[in-house]
Amino acid sequence: MSKRFLVFTLACATAASTLMIHAQAAEAERVKKAAQAFTEIMSVPEKGIPKTILEKSEAIAVIPGTIKGGLGIGGHHGKGILSVRNRETGTWSNPAFLTLTGGSFGAQIGAQELDLVLVVMNKAGIDNLLKNEFKIGGDASVAAGPVGRAAEASTDIQLRAEILSYSRARGLFAGVSLNGSAIREDEDANQRFYGRALRNADIVSGKPSTVGTTGKVSAPEAVAAWRQVLSKYTK
Repeated sequence: MSKRFLVFTLACATAASTLMIHAQAAEAERVKKAAQAFTEIMSVPEKGIPKTILEKSEAIAVIPGTIKGGLGIGGHHGKGILSVRNRETGTWSNPAFLTLTGGSFGAQIGAQELDLVLVVMNKAGIDNLLKNEFKIGGDASVAAGPVGRAAEASTDIQLRAEILSYSRARGLFAGVSLNGSAIREDEDANQRFYGRALRNADIVSGKPSTVGTTGKVSAPEAVAAWRQVLSKYTK
């Protein structure tokens, strides 16, 4: 092997490693933003997701910084994460990555950034979110969730809906209809973050295969912070 070829090989390996580090950092930032958005939403109990709903939740997805809007024909696109609760241990799974896209029609001008939260109330809702592609309104019962302490006695919605959906924009927080939207698992983000190709179902199940090629989860601090936030508000 020539010295020139060896130098070229080492340079390629270094470049690939640098790209991987940057990619993992981008996904870690997504985890941090999701934790921050959920914390900010729950910091005002009078306007947040009712505690009784969170106590009964089986999974939570947060899609921060979703862009919604357009001229005449609107649409929205966002990237987020999903974790599932383990009832036996009382802990939450590592985050699985997902994307949300959809379209809407009406008199819309400009664009708006909002945070979305999906609270999954039963196993059927989890199964739907773990599909490679899940169309809201077509595959499951999704309802705009009740907000604030005054809504804690509203059990009818909890019993009927598989998933409760919420949005926050410009300081306003409310239940939101996402019919027509599609949620897909973000396999590319999973691979960048965990160092190998993983399906969302494998990640949230806590199988040993959810660790990266080094044997460790990427950005453990971000993951720990996310899981702590979920535990804090769902007990």
